[in-house]
Amino acid sequence: MIALDQLHCVADISRYQAKINGHRIAQIFEGRETTYTELDRMASQVANGLIKAGCAPGARIGYLGKNSDYFFEVMSGSAKSNVVIAGVNWRLAPPEIEYILNNASIDILFVGAEFYAVIEQLRPKIGSIRQFIAVDGGHSDWPDYCTWRDVQDTTDPMLPIALDDDVIQLYTSGTTGHPKGVQLTNGNYLDVLDQAANGGWGDWDEGEASIVAMPIFHVAGVNVGVVGLCQGLTNVILKDVDPVVILDLLEKYRIKYAFFVPAVIMFLNSIPGVRDRDFSNLDFLLYGASPISEDVLLTAKEIFKCNFCQVYGLTETCGAGTILAPEDHDPALGKLRSCGKPAPTAEVRIVGEEGEILPANEVGEITYRSKSLMKGYWKNDEATAKSIQNGWFYTGDAGYLDEDGYLYIHDRIKDMIVSGGENIYPAEVENALFDHEAVGDAAVIGVPDEKWGEAVKAIIVLKPGVTATKEDIIAHSRTKIAGYKVPKSIDFTDVLPRNPSGKILKRELRKPYWEGKTRQIN
Repeated sequence: MIALDQLHCVADISRYQAKINGHRIAQIFEGRETTYTELDRMASQVANGLIKAGCAPGARIGYLGKNSDYFFEVMSGSAKSNVVIAGVNWRLAPPEIEYILNNASIDILFVGAEFYAVIEQLRPKIGSIRQFIAVDGGHSDWPDYCTWRDVQDTTDPMLPIALDDDVIQLYTSGTTGHPKGVQLTNGNYLDVLDQAANGGWGDWDEGEASIVAMPIFHVAGVNVGVVGLCQGLTNVILKDVDPVVILDLLEKYRIKYAFFVPAVIMFLNSIPGVRDRDFSNLDFLLYGASPISEDVLLTAKEIFKCNFCQVYGLTETCGAGTILAPEDHDPALGKLRSCGKPAPTAEVRIVGEEGEILPANEVGEITYRSKSLMKGYWKNDEATAKSIQNGWFYTGDAGYLDEDGYLYIHDRIKDMIVSGGENIYPAEVENALFDHEAVGDAAVIGVPDEKWGEAVKAIIVLKPGVTATKEDIIAHSRTKIAGYKVPKSIDFTDVLPRNPSGKILKRELRKPYWEGKTRQIN
């Protein structure tokens, strides 16, 4: 385990590991191996390249690419130059990518090969970007990442960095239709590393292997990589989430630690021959980002025969929050439907509509407080003030604490849908629907889905005298928003139920689909 007192900022991770584990392999990506000494040197080169390019402390750089060892090089380098890296969700539609790049005022954008064409298309609309770097090379106008990196000075810049300085900016779905940039600081990450090392979910043995399979534009994907590097592990990085490849890598590299969202665990469970694989070195499987069914969890425990641990958190809490420890996964204890207890450095309380603290087993809004709580939403003071009150973050999730202090999520106060671990706000989808000329009124809700947990359903009122098919509307939506946000089903109706002030009664719309469910999320 790393000596946490040796870390004063995220940039110190590669410095520390280069000193004590320099010869060890830090990263493996598609056969390419990088030692900790090499990672630290490359981080210094990236940092000097950013400084030379005119990136001042606090400037934003973007990374639009699939999982790669290069991401963690760039992230480590941006940390050394006190520059903030913004991971861009490549699953988004071009208009959404355009919004994020402009909102973050990106200075330099690192682009993976799959997205060269998208950025070329958007280039006239993303004027703040001064330089584009081709992560995978092969672009006629943009410098190749490795060539750009390798000509930079290898001297560590050793810039002064404060705990309150931003280090990563990740974007979440927006309640009003636009994503919000979550500012995560060096102090936030030091608290997460403390929770990992001392909270029962990330005290891992150096020299062992961890798999980084979840997308690095999400806090979970970033965190697994950062914790692995902090603990001196070998991170085996997977470009895309492919269940068959995951099983192959678990065997090939004798993976000891893994994080998957419940949808991926369900896919792994169903692969033919999975029970014949050798997972004897797999010791710890972390999961989170959405609820998991007991059936999927118990099947996975039977297949993988390792310790399971759940973490409940949000991007705004730097992915940290509560922990359902391995010892809590005994079905006899009756805690499998819970999210566990607050991490050692965190506090959770349930509050009522008037802000009063509620007793055990009473449902209210889940609020959270710790040093891992974000600085705020980038350029959105109003949303920050609404979400953080007196140091407590209002999660938008409804739940309760039982008499033993275990947290249970019951519903969502915010109109949010979680499908396959991706957060979707109905407002984003509704904005895209209203852009269709035939749509007069629309409401978007989440309905149960066996495969993805929840699915997006739209209920639409057509304009008088106008016709449109479900297929037309879905196809139009796909040009405006990411594929995972597009409605999977559409119902037409004559009128949407509203209260006297005109607000759509979404709970009434949701009610028929959730009958018989013990909780109103899936």
